[in-house]
Amino acid sequence: MMMNNKYLPESQILFIRERLLAADESKEGLLHAIQFKDPMISLVLSLLTGQLGVDRFFIGDTGLGIGKLITCGGLGIWTIIDWFLIMNATREKNFERLLTIL
Repeated sequence: MMMNNKYLPESQILFIRERLLAADESKEGLLHAIQFKDPMISLVLSLLTGQLGVDRFFIGDTGLGIGKLITCGGLGIWTIIDWFLIMNATREKNFERLLTIL
């Protein structure tokens, strides 16, 4: 599991490790089935199609994706801001997905 650390917030790695060590074996199959979103793919989507909200749809932020789509990426401003934030947002979404199992 720790080989997936590029998909998770660096500040939460120790917390995740502790939770994994405390988890019972019945959750092992669920942990192996988690499909994390790649932050680099999120960044590429944001750079290429950020005004359409595709990056936000990709990580599961449907509401924000619709908002970006309707406003053309906040007239471009939101798009530019997301270039700097989308990788961390992806890691946070992956962390939330992991916590639902742990």
